[in-house]
Amino acid sequence: DVDGKLFDGSNRYTLRFEKGGMPQVNEFWSLTMYDPDHNLVDNPINRYAIRDRMPLKQEPDGSTIIYLQSVSPGADKEANWLPAPKKGPFSVSLRTYGPSKETVEGNWRPPTVQRTN
Repeated sequence: DVDGKLFDGSNRYTLRFEKGGMPQVNEFWSLTMYDPDHNLVDNPINRYAIRDRMPLKQEPDGSTIIYLQSVSPGADKEANWLPAPKKGPFSVSLRTYGPSKETVEGNWRPPTVQRTN
């Protein structure tokens, strides 16, 4: 996370893309969650990744917040929820397919995951 600590399912995290700051790609992007053995994380909504083609909810300021946590962030935010394990370590991978020139040259970087509890 932003503090250099390993992700733990007993915590809640957010990944906030500012307005216009979504992954810069020519094709598509995905954010996938894995357990310590690099398997997808079982969860109650059978969601294993957030992708650019999903109907993500934007905040009033145009930003997009992804919720990385074991419990629902609330019905109004579930479109942006990537369920984490209830406890223990996990990892997330952001993949950019057909990355833009800005991404390849390092001029676009993803935001840092923030612990919220």
